[in-house]
Amino acid sequence: MERSGATTLRGNPLTLVGPELHPGDQAPAFEAVDTSLQPVTLGSTGNSVRIFSVVPSLDTPVCDAQTRRFNEEAAKMEGVDIYTFSMDLPFAQKRWCGAFGVDKVKMVSDHRSGSFGEAYGTLIKELRILSRAIFVVDKNNKVVHAEYVKEVADFPNYETALEAAKSAAQ
Repeated sequence: MERSGATTLRGNPLTLVGPELHPGDQAPAFEAVDTSLQPVTLGSTGNSVRIFSVVPSLDTPVCDAQTRRFNEEAAKMEGVDIYTFSMDLPFAQKRWCGAFGVDKVKMVSDHRSGSFGEAYGTLIKELRILSRAIFVVDKNNKVVHAEYVKEVADFPNYETALEAAKSAAQ
């Protein structure tokens, strides 16, 4: 399934591969790797409320800011685990986290197969990177919040995602 024009980069339409998820949908299975090259799946993310923060690349200003913001929020949130997904190589993710003191967000690389991107509808066909998005998944693996940011260079709505996560964690 492809969604033409579902996202843009500097106003230029791009195609997203995969479904558009909505609150109430079952969170799809995926397989990616962490910064130690260990497999990460939906099941291995556990039974807590999870925020899946999706970014194109940590080496860009908006992605950097988004990941740092969620790292700060992770320190304040009980019962919520935060994951950042990108196509960056695990080595680059580990280096970036070390350089900026990001230690509360779990980093996940989708570089091998794009499994997460295809399952969550964030894989940009033309660039083979992930679009900017945020998903909140509850303890029962239901999506309770989904935001696909229309323009890749724009920030997501942090407050809405954080409120959804706090509500689901209660």
